[in-house]
Amino acid sequence: MIVLDVTPETAKWDYLSFRVIRLIDGQVYLHQTKDTELALVPLAGSGVAQTAAGDFPLRRAGVFQEKPAVLYLPPGHEFGVRADSSFEFAIGAAPAAGKYPLRLFTPDEIRAEVRGGGAARRQVHHTLAHPMPAERLILYEVYVPGGAWSGYPPHCHDGYGGSAHLDETYYFRTDPAEGVALHRNYRRDDDFEEIFAVRNTDLVLVTQGFHSTSAAPGSNLYFLNYLAGELVDDARKTPPYDDPDYAWLKEDYTGNLMQLPLMA
Repeated sequence: MIVLDVTPETAKWDYLSFRVIRLIDGQVYLHQTKDTELALVPLAGSGVAQTAAGDFPLRRAGVFQEKPAVLYLPPGHEFGVRADSSFEFAIGAAPAAGKYPLRLFTPDEIRAEVRGGGAARRQVHHTLAHPMPAERLILYEVYVPGGAWSGYPPHCHDGYGGSAHLDETYYFRTDPAEGVALHRNYRRDDDFEEIFAVRNTDLVLVTQGFHSTSAAPGSNLYFLNYLAGELVDDARKTPPYDDPDYAWLKEDYTGNLMQLPLMA
């Protein structure tokens, strides 16, 4: 039932919890938000979220097919999810005071934009990002064409360069399923570097450092980001800090591009 499970204790960070749940037809998952706010994102299949405020049907053909409806629950709620078919969904939670009510965000409330350019072009869905109301949680879904980079220039949100501290998870899907991608975490001020060969349904934690992701040619990439940390309410719109060595790319994503053939 629980496919992936990340807690502040296992991740050795302060704020974010994350799970991926996979149910078969008729199976029920129960959860208490306790002192956290929680956001549920359907990934594939259909089910019903049963809450004190009513039942909320949830359905998604797949992450590459359509936007989700996102269920937000404040602290102090108990809920269940009953699968109507096979149903896979993600939940993430962070400490909260209970400022905002339980709410279902519809797909048409999720803003989509194309960012970057050149080999760093991707589509970003603001799945639960400012100005959508939440206390600490920030959610994005990102689509990267095969051969392209995302999160470029590399950026951080770990206190370096005056950035706010945010915990972050990357949950990946590839198209086709046998696709592959690379993800890098690194620091400028310390001997720290992680490079992950990412495959379908893998999870990567960003515990510190600058980070970026690339999709191999022929492998279209999706990832779901949950973030939570020091930024609260409207401060959730604060951007991360870009690596100064690559920040110039935002002015010209085709700059310094080698032209082939070379030395013909």
